[in-house]
Amino acid sequence: MRKLCPNYDREDALDTVLEVPIPEEIQTMNSLALLKLVGSPLIPFQARPDQPLTRPLKDCSIEASTAKYIVQQYIAAIGGALALNSVKSMCAVGQVKMAASEMHQGEGSAHAEGKSEVGGFVLWQKEPRFMVPRTSCFWLQGSDGKVAWNQSSSQASHANRGPPRPLRRFFQGLDPRCTANLFLEAGCITEKKVNDEDCFVLKLETDSNTLKAQSSSNTEIVHHIVWGYFSQRTGLLVKFEDTKLVKMKPIKGNDNVFWETSIESVVGDYRYIEGINVAHSGKTTATLHRYGASHNHKRKIEETWMIDEVDFNICGLSMDCFLPPADLKREQGGEQ
Repeated sequence: MRKLCPNYDREDALDTVLEVPIPEEIQTMNSLALLKLVGSPLIPFQARPDQPLTRPLKDCSIEASTAKYIVQQYIAAIGGALALNSVKSMCAVGQVKMAASEMHQGEGSAHAEGKSEVGGFVLWQKEPRFMVPRTSCFWLQGSDGKVAWNQSSSQASHANRGPPRPLRRFFQGLDPRCTANLFLEAGCITEKKVNDEDCFVLKLETDSNTLKAQSSSNTEIVHHIVWGYFSQRTGLLVKFEDTKLVKMKPIKGNDNVFWETSIESVVGDYRYIEGINVAHSGKTTATLHRYGASHNHKRKIEETWMIDEVDFNICGLSMDCFLPPADLKREQGGEQ
């Protein structure tokens, strides 16, 4: 990875904005479902880069004030507020390995077995509002700060419902500022062990107005809850977990079908990059449960990931890099 600047030697030369190599041995993912469910889910909360990394403690409950104290310890462990506030853009290149089970019927637990899929991803971000993650040039998702969209080689691009939201992968130790801002609104509910590490558990529930904005005429998001597990010893985030329940409304009859998605990511291998402590590896486990209207199926997906390179404040990364696909713009124009 390079920080590339304009060519000052020749005025007529082309400027290279960004160069990010993807290893040739990384194979293209052949399962769109894996990418959408585990590779690029969204967090239900908006990213607000203008918010300070502190919140007033006045009129806070004990749980909320404790969470704010824990987040301040996290900010200190990650590099400090000064270092986080200096970041205006970032780019990360990584590898993923995924395995999934078939849809398993019944109450028994599903196990991710069979052949693993190997791939890679590239993440670009300019402030938390603008992002373009690519997964092996097969799945593309992004936001220009006004609309969040996704695109694949087999499907037309389309916009996500509701206001733009950050990608979940950024909360797996890659974007400490977004993580801190997210959990400053949380409450500390309990303590648990994660891999023999004593952790504080912070919980955040999505409000009803946000859930309604992300629902549609055929689907209703019942709840979307986020948990963060912060080490009592180091102050770092060691586990990120969220659960989303969606009710599918039937075209005929009254039998609703529910889809519950539970995703937990254990992160580690923290290393300092330009004064910021960034997680470089982890494992994500997702469980998809469909029930109701005579359905009772489960599917489990596991992903192990590793960051090869990460850099901050990329020279030449302009807003043009975050424009929505042309066909999405035409659809929006047609609707207007």
